[in-house]
Amino acid sequence: MKIPGLKGFDQESLNKYIKNTGWLMFGKVLSMVVGFMIARYLGAASFGELSFADAFTAILAAVGALGLDTFIIREIINEPLKRDEILGTSLILRLGVNLLLIPCTIGIYLLFHHFSDRPGDSLTWIVLILAFASFFKSFNVIDSYFQSQVASKYVVQVQNICVILSAVIKILLVVFDMPLFCFALALTGDSVMLALGLVFMYQKRGLHMRNWTFSKSRAMGLLQKSFPLILAAVMISIYMKIDQVMLKSVGNVEVGIYTAAAKISEAWYFIPVAIVTSVFPAIINARKTDLERYQKRLKNLYDLLVFISLPVALCISFFANDIIHLLYGNAYEGSGIMLSIHIWSGIFVFLGSASSQYLLAEGYTMISFQRTTLGAIINVLLNLWLIPLYGGVGASVATLFACMFSTFYLLFIPKTRQQGFLMVKSLFLVTVFKKIFKH
Repeated sequence: MKIPGLKGFDQESLNKYIKNTGWLMFGKVLSMVVGFMIARYLGAASFGELSFADAFTAILAAVGALGLDTFIIREIINEPLKRDEILGTSLILRLGVNLLLIPCTIGIYLLFHHFSDRPGDSLTWIVLILAFASFFKSFNVIDSYFQSQVASKYVVQVQNICVILSAVIKILLVVFDMPLFCFALALTGDSVMLALGLVFMYQKRGLHMRNWTFSKSRAMGLLQKSFPLILAAVMISIYMKIDQVMLKSVGNVEVGIYTAAAKISEAWYFIPVAIVTSVFPAIINARKTDLERYQKRLKNLYDLLVFISLPVALCISFFANDIIHLLYGNAYEGSGIMLSIHIWSGIFVFLGSASSQYLLAEGYTMISFQRTTLGAIINVLLNLWLIPLYGGVGASVATLFACMFSTFYLLFIPKTRQQGFLMVKSLFLVTVFKKIFKH
């Protein structure tokens, strides 16, 4: 499949991007539709309560991934014969850390609320239920294995089956007028189903988890390499989720209204993830064999991501109010302006996903940590200033500026400045439009 006007792209890799994205599309659209249905059913206040608990647990759950995803891929590519040791060690590490995170999450939640919640309060129990989700996400190490083999389609097949089952369950919860507590159980159930599906698919491919082994030296090596990325993942979660947590001070309704906008804005973030994870092995290999091709692939990747994200941001900005009323009705009045601001964050999220792979390939994990940390700090500080004044609108502005700064932080570092300039050029779409107009 040829893409007119984008002659510089590696067509074989680009076809893989499109195929993987196509596999993901069905599941993501179905999840979005069900999510909109749940938001309409719960109303702004209850939806805000669920969104707060989900955001709070997600920030802490970022620790449980241990920043290992991309390292697992790289290790398996470099040492394919050590696959069972790499996967087994990674799984044990994640299970252990995520098990410890469950009581930690509840303790931190109660601490921040000054122990004011009674043990039977619904929100405390909702936080507890959602905290268990990260334990089952430990099995995402299998996803990393399939990515290393450029075989993400098997994972997407599992994801789509899980999405269909999840959608049926959540629709039934709405039909039978079930309470908020049940929706929290359903969210954690999604992680359980995915874990079981990944295990099943791994076994079906003729591989066996019983062959996995744990190596103390491998564990120490992985943790040493990934430690900056653990902190970076937490910082990413903070500047992507902290707004929903901090908006709780304004009230559940404001959290719900803001989250309704953010869900639409973030609904398509799977696209850069699908594209970037598909091309990551090719980028690593190009760096080993042909530095010029390596730089070209990075530039083409930036161009493609901007080419996708910029028109979407323009479109949604113009029709934000209509989109909110169509999807949510009148219960989320005020969400339109938040969406028209928040959607522009997507451009920088897209570019940030690609440049993160560059930083990893070059071994600049500390720079990755620095930029996400500063982005998170900027987001928190802007939220402290803007949320009391403008509520969800202020949170949208804070997220946009935090994402923009984090992405273009590379411009401030001499050894990464060239990549920063490549992203700036892609942002203005000069080279892309030149190619299009030539054809």
